[in-house]
Amino acid sequence: MRIIADIHNHSRFSRACSPQLTLPNLEKWGRIKGVNLLTTADFTHPVWIKECEQQLQDIGGGLYLLKKEYSLEPKCQDKVYFLFTTELSFIYKKGDKTRRVHEVVLAPSLQAVKKLNQKLEERGFNLRADGRPILGMSDRDFLELIKTIDEGFELIPAHIWTPWFSLFGSKSGFDSVEECFEDMSKYIFALETGLSSDPPMNWRLSQLDPYILVSNSDSHSLKNIGREANVFEIEENDLSYQEFIRILKEKDIKKFLYTIEFFPEEGRYHFDGHRECGIVLKPSETMKLKGICPKCKKPLTIGVDYRVEELADRPEGYIPKDKPGYKKLIELDKIIAQSLGVKGRQSKSVMKIYWQMIESLGSELHILLDVSLDQMKEKGVDLRVVEGIKRLRENKFKINPGYDGVYGEIIIFSPEELAELTPTQGSLF
Repeated sequence: MRIIADIHNHSRFSRACSPQLTLPNLEKWGRIKGVNLLTTADFTHPVWIKECEQQLQDIGGGLYLLKKEYSLEPKCQDKVYFLFTTELSFIYKKGDKTRRVHEVVLAPSLQAVKKLNQKLEERGFNLRADGRPILGMSDRDFLELIKTIDEGFELIPAHIWTPWFSLFGSKSGFDSVEECFEDMSKYIFALETGLSSDPPMNWRLSQLDPYILVSNSDSHSLKNIGREANVFEIEENDLSYQEFIRILKEKDIKKFLYTIEFFPEEGRYHFDGHRECGIVLKPSETMKLKGICPKCKKPLTIGVDYRVEELADRPEGYIPKDKPGYKKLIELDKIIAQSLGVKGRQSKSVMKIYWQMIESLGSELHILLDVSLDQMKEKGVDLRVVEGIKRLRENKFKINPGYDGVYGEIIIFSPEELAELTPTQGSLF
């Protein structure tokens, strides 16, 4: 059974997140996207955890299903499993430097979550203010805390290269796992690459060889679920929190097949730059400028590509053995919008085709990963969209890289090409 897991997303209680992020909507959009293992997210928030307790059914093995009475599609046979994970923000002083690191915390059960929340409240942390609360303690001490509460708790450093809040972030991070976690480093077995990096970028660091790389959406809205994810082959009877963790810890690539990746250039912090000045630079250009913005003369926001180059001890193109593969995708609505020459992903013309494709061909990831171009044509999919998906699969498009919080721009068709391709002409090639 193919399991597509996205274990880092959010609820409506996290700042800058959609109010539509409810458990019924998460289940519905898991099916639309083709993600059948999701996280409840935000399990430290007291209101949200009560909703989880009320609306989820414990099916054993650390997994949960939405109760039928809360489902928006109660008759649907496609299951979307939930497990308890959350993202936490740690801000503290270490080595005369303020550290800001985000971590994904995985819990073996609702009972373990309740014990942790109680401990955090006893320490005076405000868990109501944000679904992703800020904890004024070190990553190392927190890891020690959760292991004393329940050995089943696990921790995966989140989006490890993001400049402002991550393990290796240029603004407030560390240069190694050991520098951050010290004697508790032995419990770290996986790292989340984040939207602005992909496995080949991470393979350039030999220090990361002991860790398995995972990818998740960190979605703040329903439509971004599954934009990055992890693909496993697990028999349904074997599926459990414990088996999921075992596969990651043992680096079982017979079960962990590949990750689904954003194109890292599309991430908001891939290149260096200044958003306010409209300056975007490659690492080599930043080095020549000694990290100073040529327009305002202030320090640039150093992106992921630069930071990887700074710590890498291997050349580009290095491929290690015995690692899961990866597949890079562009979200379906983005492909449709580009193919129609429409700017907004939410436009009526885009969403009309999107829902027609979901209805006739299946989930979004099934369409992008599995459905042939001929099948799409047989179902009457707009031929411009078929051409867009063809170009994705052949890697025939351009990306203007993201920088300093600005997403990169995908360019599948030039205006001239769009003018040549109409819904009735078929493929350009």
